[in-house]
Amino acid sequence: MPISEFRLTRRVQFYETDTAGIVHFSVFFRYMEEAEHAMWRAAGLSIAPTGANIGFPRVATSFEFLRPLRFEDEFDVVLRITRKSTKSLTYAATVELDGVAAARGTLTVACVSKRPGEPMQGMAIPSDIADRFGVWTGDPADPAATAQAAATRPAAEG
Repeated sequence: MPISEFRLTRRVQFYETDTAGIVHFSVFFRYMEEAEHAMWRAAGLSIAPTGANIGFPRVATSFEFLRPLRFEDEFDVVLRITRKSTKSLTYAATVELDGVAAARGTLTVACVSKRPGEPMQGMAIPSDIADRFGVWTGDPADPAATAQAAATRPAAEG
């Protein structure tokens, strides 16, 4: 069964906080990426295996911050694949503290070839990778899914 949703539980480390004692905004992007890598491992893959001729650079990302996280808070990062094309994956992430959203973000990664001496070029995600992931089809009333759908809808759709 393809993976479309993943939950990572983690604790805020001291070095991730700023002088106000809250997690610095830039760290949320790391949390989302850490959950992505854990999702790939749960699918039996590595997003960056040694010697691979493909890569998955980040092509778009954003976060909305709703409430702070502080040192030693235990929180979850809920990551969902909201779009899968032949060449890219888009994730929606919700960072939850005690079951309440502290932040919501998105991340789109593109598959590229990376052969020595050649420029990176977009390519189709190999089927042995693509087949391990599916698009999340959970509750459309979920605020994270609704926000993601609005953020990724082409402008022509309104």
